[in-house]
Amino acid sequence: MTTGNPELPASPPPDTGAAWDELHLASGALRPHWQALMASIEALGRDELAIRFENSRRILREHGVSCFSSDGGREREVPWELDYIPFVVGAEEWRELEAGLVQRARLLNLILGDLFGVQHLVRDGWVPAPLIHANPGYLRACQAVRVPGGNYLQFYAADVARGPDGRWRVLSDRTQTPAGFGFMLENRRVLSRLQGEVMQAVRPRSLSEILPGYREALRRLAPAGTDNPAIALLTPGPCNESYFEHAYVARLLGFTLVEGGDLTVRDRRVFLKTLDGLRPVDVILRRVSDAYCDPLALRGESLLGVPGLVEATRAG
Repeated sequence: MTTGNPELPASPPPDTGAAWDELHLASGALRPHWQALMASIEALGRDELAIRFENSRRILREHGVSCFSSDGGREREVPWELDYIPFVVGAEEWRELEAGLVQRARLLNLILGDLFGVQHLVRDGWVPAPLIHANPGYLRACQAVRVPGGNYLQFYAADVARGPDGRWRVLSDRTQTPAGFGFMLENRRVLSRLQGEVMQAVRPRSLSEILPGYREALRRLAPAGTDNPAIALLTPGPCNESYFEHAYVARLLGFTLVEGGDLTVRDRRVFLKTLDGLRPVDVILRRVSDAYCDPLALRGESLLGVPGLVEATRAG
């Protein structure tokens, strides 16, 4: 997908290898959507910005915000780094980018539904059968599993970057267990706390509707007739690179954070093990890679999943 920039001329300039200047127009003037932010930052001054930057790092450490980094082939936990100068995308440009990503997500959902359903794309020759059936990401055990509302892709993320010509491009699609939601919320919270006047100058798009929408999307997946569904977030555990986000999202949304050993399947139904006995679980927000979710139906060596989970899903 490519999207145009409203400030670009009709014919993009030739690619000279130069990077796109996010801050300035060709004339050297600030781009309109950066003007309020830069004026606010300039008013604060360099010393005050440095103090606030250190405060943001301290808050992130106190909150235990971290991720994993590869160091010589080894994964190590490192503090989350937050740039205290926000990256600004103009409202008009964002609407165009958002519309393209929504369209892309719908297309990917339809493709998934077809490939795990009647496979018209394969039968009509649009997708070669070996490309699907020989792919390790194709899970035969999940073929013809019906999903609520026909939505195979509940959540989607994309890595996007701007090219030298100013156009946005999608570098990769995240359809498995997309991360970043919790980090995004924490970034905004810290920036709003430490740089209230800067955020007020930018007037960014509100995130207030995201959490209720996220929760409601999961509630709609519960079996019919369930008024207050029990929702669990299934995590691989503290050694996962996104564990902070798993715990953060579960706490914000009021979900039970569980690992595979906390759940069991009885009579094609999932239950949470508690000191008071088994409690039914209606919806699982999965943060374990799909192939590791069920050692019975998928990867037998997995210690992260729940035996019988695929069959419980097939049963609805």
